[in-house]
Amino acid sequence: MINFTPLLRAYGRRRRATLARQDAAAVQERELLSLVKRAENTQFGKDHNFGSISSVADFQSAVPLRDYHAFWDEYWQKPFPVLENVSWPGRMPYFAVTSGTTSGTSKYIPVSHQMNRANALAGLDVLAHHAVHHPNSRAMGGKGLMLGGSTDLVQETSGVYSGDLSGIAVKRAPWWSKQFLFPPLEIALLTDWEEKVARIAEAARDIDVSIITGTPSWLLILFDRQKELAGGDGDARALYPKLDLLVHGGVNFKPYRERFESFLGDHAELREVYPASEGFIALQDETPDDGLRLLLDNGLFFEFVPLEELDSSAPTRHTLANVAPGVNYALVLSSCAGCWAYVIGDTVRFVSTDPPRVLITGRTSYFLSAFGEHVIEEELEEAVTDAAAAISAPVTDFSVGAVYPEREGDLGRHLFVVEFDVEPDEEALARFSGLVDQKLSDLNDDYRAHRSGGFGMDAPEIKPVVPGTFAAWMKKRGRLGGQNKVPRIINDQELFEGLIVFAGDSG
Repeated sequence: MINFTPLLRAYGRRRRATLARQDAAAVQERELLSLVKRAENTQFGKDHNFGSISSVADFQSAVPLRDYHAFWDEYWQKPFPVLENVSWPGRMPYFAVTSGTTSGTSKYIPVSHQMNRANALAGLDVLAHHAVHHPNSRAMGGKGLMLGGSTDLVQETSGVYSGDLSGIAVKRAPWWSKQFLFPPLEIALLTDWEEKVARIAEAARDIDVSIITGTPSWLLILFDRQKELAGGDGDARALYPKLDLLVHGGVNFKPYRERFESFLGDHAELREVYPASEGFIALQDETPDDGLRLLLDNGLFFEFVPLEELDSSAPTRHTLANVAPGVNYALVLSSCAGCWAYVIGDTVRFVSTDPPRVLITGRTSYFLSAFGEHVIEEELEEAVTDAAAAISAPVTDFSVGAVYPEREGDLGRHLFVVEFDVEPDEEALARFSGLVDQKLSDLNDDYRAHRSGGFGMDAPEIKPVVPGTFAAWMKKRGRLGGQNKVPRIINDQELFEGLIVFAGDSG
């Protein structure tokens, strides 16, 4: 295979020179006004008088903040699946289907042709930064293994498709790039994750893979499967002799870093990305400690609302002209796919403002996604409530967190610390666990995929505690009182481990 890395490196040098000259605030204002001009004759543009907008201040005055549900209810639901000049000009050709909303198991995020091109350019930036930093790289001299969702898309109507964002990317990939893509289409189309990973693990043995991309938890499962095929051992150098770059994103990487660094050694570089269904937001251009650099000139305009103001009647809407490091901001974006002042649901904190680099700090609402399962508080509440009713064991309080795998071959799982009125016997607890598991699978597509065959996540574990445990724990933390609530989802591992220890001591 021809090695195109030298061309990539040349592009990377030019691109980095351009980035070094950027005035972030000025670039972003030009990006916004270009987007507004393009959409001024859409329904949304007319409703918000886009034709009179000539500054960021004009835009913020004319367009209020909205989340997905507001856009869906006000603009997208009624004409779906044919969004013709609704919030972006022309007919929307694709919808990225994601899970974990409060309105159902799936939501449909518009993906325009312009957004597809923007995502492709962002991917090129990731490779270019790598090539410049590694003069001996041969990243474009082999195959790129993408461990993503099924590439099989649903045709909603003529010329309109929905499905996983990775499937849309593959469908839109230019002809010349397909020689670099792996796995082949017959494997990429699979929806059964256990079969898919097994087929990829087997097929990759005969392929020169130079780039790997995917969610950390799934990649570790793939590597474990490949080690089994290799006789039970093997690091990256043994399994992927030509590997040059591993790109990860989608979940908090901290719990996985040690295992990945052990697996890779000095054989390949790790690079983090921040893609979302609404757009490719940021990427690692330097070291992991430097944060992720926002993409300023690629079809997105960013605003930042201090998290504590998000639910206020008049939240402050910062731009790159006036953000500050160390503040936890709710991320808001406007895009070349017709999202406008859209509250994406993520929170970020700036590491630096020149250039603008951020760390992802969490979600604007409770959200559990230790392994890419994207489970929200409402889904957990419903699952626990239904399961408790089924075994006739009322629940006083509960919290749930993640237990990460400690050894190769182990799977992560959710641990529910549950205070029942009367502790059920072992048989009832086992049934409770199964019912919670089934309910979450019914409610959430991503959870179901990760639990498919017990392959990506282990079954949930239930730790019953004696009555009064949560009240005592809250009191110990100085949080006892009507204005304080027992946290349903605990993403802070130190806090969660403290609860487990306290529950054990109190049992």
